[in-house]
Amino acid sequence: MNLDLNGKVALVTGASRGIGLAIAKGLAAEGAILCIAARGREALEKAAAEIEAEGGEVLVVPCDVAENASVSELVEAALERFGRIDILISNASALSFGGEREDWDKSLSVDLMGAVRLVDAVLPGMRAQGSGSILFISSLTGVEASPMNNFGYTSAKAALNAYAKKLAIVEGANGIRANALLPGSVEFQGGGWDATRTENPPIYEMVRSSIPFGRLGKPEEIADAAVWIVSARANWVTGAALGVDGGQGKGIR
Repeated sequence: MNLDLNGKVALVTGASRGIGLAIAKGLAAEGAILCIAARGREALEKAAAEIEAEGGEVLVVPCDVAENASVSELVEAALERFGRIDILISNASALSFGGEREDWDKSLSVDLMGAVRLVDAVLPGMRAQGSGSILFISSLTGVEASPMNNFGYTSAKAALNAYAKKLAIVEGANGIRANALLPGSVEFQGGGWDATRTENPPIYEMVRSSIPFGRLGKPEEIADAAVWIVSARANWVTGAALGVDGGQGKGIR
């Protein structure tokens, strides 16, 4: 299937590892031009080298989405280099899973308001060109409550789902689509679940056994869905909150 992504300019945050890096690689494999962002330059440069080794074109811009000026500089750098932004994928997360006020502040500032800052920065250009695809990497926890005390993280992800729906309705007339992707538990080397597997086996096994396939997801499996949903092949999909969780979620929606 031709996803019609060749030459499209995609900005991906939280792209130095895990799901974000897998999405960037997936987009590059389909011919998209990349601007990748994360806070650490060294990790970004390593990610860019991996993408370029596979033939992709990529611009590296370190960015902290919790800061207005940093987001403005990111979008300006992408526009200066490429002249347009066709796709925005907001994947940056504070990954703050505690129940303290500090966790609320981090989750809302990065996961939610980071996305808002990015959208505010790219919308004028997308409106002017009459097209654009926006994707928020949300979470299964944004639609199903767990017994964990990660109130801020859950609330921020639920708000992203609502934000995607509102954007889809308001910006549809401008040719702009907006969706949310809801990954379940995803494991990769150096990630949180990789650590949990060795540091807290009972929790890991509880989660693993809740998934019909008997394993956690892979970043590439989330990336496949992300690349499709931002592409022209999903042109009639907007305002959706798409679960990509191997059946981990048990709600009927």
